[in-house]
Amino acid sequence: MTKNLIALAVACTCFAATGAHAMTKDEYKVAKEKIEADYKVAKAQCDTMKDNAKDVCMKEAKGKENVAKAELEQQHEPSAKHQKKVAEAKAEMAYEVAKEKCDDQSGDAKSACVKQAKAEHDNAKAAVKAMKG
Repeated sequence: MTKNLIALAVACTCFAATGAHAMTKDEYKVAKEKIEADYKVAKAQCDTMKDNAKDVCMKEAKGKENVAKAELEQQHEPSAKHQKKVAEAKAEMAYEVAKEKCDDQSGDAKSACVKQAKAEHDNAKAAVKAMKG
C-alpha cells in the first residue's frame, strides 16, 4: 500500500512539474511563511498527544513541512533537480512515519514492520535515483 502511495506521489510530482510556473518573490515569501505557520499548528496539535502517537504525529508534521518546502522550491524555480527533491522528501517522510508506527509493535511483528518500511524506502530511493535531475 505504502509502495503504491509513494509511486503515486512520484508520478503526481512529475505531472505537477510540467505545468508549474515560477512564482514571484512575494508569493514565495508568503508561501514559505504559511508552511512555517502550518508546521507550528501541526506541532501544537501533536503536543496534546501522548506516547508513540505523539511521536508519529511529530514525524508526520515535520515530514509534511519538508515536503511542502520542497514543493515550494519546485513552484518557485521549476527544475528536474527540485522535482527530484520533492520525491526525496516524500520518500523520507513515508519512511520516517512508517518506522515510527512500527514502535507500536513488539518482537517479530516490529522487526517485520521495520524491515517492510526499509524495503519500501529502498524502492522509493531507487525510483528517485532513476529520475532525471
